[in-house]
Amino acid sequence: MSLGGGRKENFFFSLLEFFPEKDRWFLTSLRQVKDEEEMDHDEAITSWVDNYKLHRLVVDFPLTKPLCESCTLDCPGTANCAHPVVQNVRQEMDDLVKEDQELVSSNPKRYEQVRNEDNQIHYNRSVLHKETHEHILSKSFKRKLKKGYLPYWNRPIDFWIWKHYYDQILSLFNISYDSFGNVSVMLMHRFHYLRRHLPKDLTMYESATQIVLIELYRSKIISKKQLRELDDMDIAPLARLKIVKAIEAKLGVFIYEKDLELLAKHPKAFDSFLLAIAGKSLLMEKVRKIPCFGAKEDPMFISPIFDS
Repeated sequence: MSLGGGRKENFFFSLLEFFPEKDRWFLTSLRQVKDEEEMDHDEAITSWVDNYKLHRLVVDFPLTKPLCESCTLDCPGTANCAHPVVQNVRQEMDDLVKEDQELVSSNPKRYEQVRNEDNQIHYNRSVLHKETHEHILSKSFKRKLKKGYLPYWNRPIDFWIWKHYYDQILSLFNISYDSFGNVSVMLMHRFHYLRRHLPKDLTMYESATQIVLIELYRSKIISKKQLRELDDMDIAPLARLKIVKAIEAKLGVFIYEKDLELLAKHPKAFDSFLLAIAGKSLLMEKVRKIPCFGAKEDPMFISPIFDS
């Protein structure tokens, strides 16, 4: 379920079910809030969870908080934060910058050659030819590292995502990942209110649609052209339809014709479907292992792995 947007947003809920006898997944329900005429949005969400007896739910909303919100230490200021998790993350960031600087010092001419090569536009080279943390570091990622880690805003999972997806998200979607960047204070309070009304045995996971799309592209289920077409308002519905049909064909997910039309027409429906696909990978134990960086909270973040 995609939860981003305003309070009056037309949320969509995608339910995937696995039928062992057919060895196939089905998109058995694609519900939208505006169809629930007798309920407000919050009641609709809790009703869906109850009616379908859900045990797991994937959302695109930050489930964990910045460390400052739970810290009980005497605060010396962000620059001198003594929290061990913050220090671990900052040490890794410093190490990445130092390693890159050592490459500059050891062979500046070669470094400059590689930098120039990296800055050129290569139409035949995949944006996934290396992960963001692999040297040499891109200029944009080095700027991100030098800006630092803000314990009142960033989470450890944010740093992990920067390491593995920062350049790719920037290149393919022209945005920079920030878990709280597009979340209003009102929406955050609303979400925490909503969690109090959901069943205690419901396990919630977090993912990001951009990461799901990148992993679909990595596994050659979808193409770079289709990702680019998502940014064009005129052809985005057709691009969404192509992507959904590719997922249906290559990941064994059956989708009814009426739901195909909704997924193509509504970006929020498309986003909720991608989150459901991430949940499918979780159930099949095909997800990337994410370190905790010493944090007490499990990140509960899904970075899916798809078979090529």
